Amino acid sequence: MPRLAIYPGSFDPLTHGHLSLIHRGLKIFDGLVVAVANNPDKHPLFTFQERMELIRAAVGADARVEVDSFDGLLVDYAKKRGVHTVLRGLRAVSDFEYEFQLANMNRKLDPEFDSVFVMTGEDYFYVSARLVREVARFGGDVSALVPPNVLAALDRKFKKAGGR
Repeated sequence: MPRLAIYPGSFDPLTHGHLSLIHRGLKIFDGLVVAVANNPDKHPLFTFQERMELIRAAVGADARVEVDSFDGLLVDYAKKRGVHTVLRGLRAVSDFEYEFQLANMNRKLDPEFDSVFVMTGEDYFYVSARLVREVARFGGDVSALVPPNVLAALDRKFKKAGGR
């Protein structure tokens, strides 16, 4: 039986930090479900479909990676998928505090649910999708922070909105 994990996130937009975690996760697990979360409290720059397409294009034809989306609780999505492990990245102590609370809540909701935390690589510990959006919106160079397909999508999005 293959060892699978879910790597959830908003991925708005996908960054090199996210890709680094995907590649590192594939060293631990046989496969990953990259699950784009719908958070009704957030107003994403890219639609579900756009984010999923950007991830698929950046990951390429790696059959070990499936891109999907979900609404609601992660533990419910994981149960539906038959996956009991989530992969999460940690950039800073503040990430750990939040993720620790989330992991414990998820275990309370589903005692079979496990979280695996991987430290973000030193090249990307300061990168967040929120910062990438903000810098790109104001015309800053984010080419070292995102894959080329995401850079092109950001350029299209902000040119269309008059932000660049």
